[in-house]
Amino acid sequence: MESSQYILVTVSGPDHPGITSMLLDIITQAGDSIADMGQAVTHGLLSLSIMIEIKSRDASGNPMVLKEMLFRTSQKGLTLTYQPVEAKQDVLDNSEKFILNCVSVNSISAEFLRDVSGTLANHEINIVRIDNMEPGSFKVMEITTSIPEGLDFKGIKENLYALSTQHRVDVAFLRDNVFRRSKRLIVFDMDSTLIQTEVIDEMAEVHGVGPEIKEITERAMNGELDFDESLIQRVSKLKGLEVSKMEDILKNLPFTKGCEDFIRTVKSLGYKVAIISGGFSFFANALKDQLGIDYAFANELEIIDGQLTGKVEGQIVNANQKAFLLKVLAQQEQISLDQVVAIGDGANDLPMLATAGLGIAYHAKDIVRKTAEQHMSHGPMTTILYFLGIPSSSIV
Repeated sequence: MESSQYILVTVSGPDHPGITSMLLDIITQAGDSIADMGQAVTHGLLSLSIMIEIKSRDASGNPMVLKEMLFRTSQKGLTLTYQPVEAKQDVLDNSEKFILNCVSVNSISAEFLRDVSGTLANHEINIVRIDNMEPGSFKVMEITTSIPEGLDFKGIKENLYALSTQHRVDVAFLRDNVFRRSKRLIVFDMDSTLIQTEVIDEMAEVHGVGPEIKEITERAMNGELDFDESLIQRVSKLKGLEVSKMEDILKNLPFTKGCEDFIRTVKSLGYKVAIISGGFSFFANALKDQLGIDYAFANELEIIDGQLTGKVEGQIVNANQKAFLLKVLAQQEQISLDQVVAIGDGANDLPMLATAGLGIAYHAKDIVRKTAEQHMSHGPMTTILYFLGIPSSSIV
């Protein structure tokens, strides 16, 4: 012990106020210094570790701080263990940190945690700490990790994607930096994201051209038409549709589960919210007003005498335009792109998702989920709050 400059002390037992203060007072009175420290409480049981730089010893060369610590912790029914650390560098970890958020609709299973921890180990990712973010349940976990140099991000993402699908647990692997909890702008796609339907399909059914528009959509999906051309062709089939019928569609649009709570919550915390949609402004502007959203961008349909003319006015909001508008909004709000969250479900959302600091493929098709950096496929939209570091107690 005489040759060791540092000792690592670990205290465990029933948690109650004053334990940390007591230990720090002992260290202060001994004239020693703290080189590192970590504390966690699990189901009322404390685990507290302190690495102490020893500066005072007794006549036998033993650290003076230990005798008092052992006595005081024993009085309080706590267990104290310690070990010498030969060099401070032995325990320092300067590798980059990532947070793995895990959110389950039900309870997180031991099988899922086994598979996740095994996957991380296979990629040489070290688990630094594990936190239950919703005490009283076991549905939301935050796993802090340190990653090795040259990590195969594509490989770990594919493995986590597979585990998410297998266990029906939403996961996000996020860099633990200053921007993780400082998002300021949320950008939504509209169709099949903010609402649970594709508006153009609803319009087509009402106008009696459902099969024709579906055929054009399929051609576009097969790469026979680009988005702009397919939109122009589909809108042309809607010529003569009365605005009154569009108003009826608007009244019955089904919101995605959790989206209203999500928007109210982020708005209450000072976030700005926007819709950037390849759909139509008639609906996007109405949803903007209804939900208290700050901005809405979508395609403008020409209307004359209360009917659609079958033409699109102005710039078409396609995939590239979505990404461009997101950048414009970030500039307008004077924030970094790292502070923007984009949420969408379709292939035309991918440039927007890639541009944002956090892009989430929400209940999307497999090809979109696999391409996007993050995805959410099982829970309601309020699950995304956990990815932003916002607990359920903040939901309004």
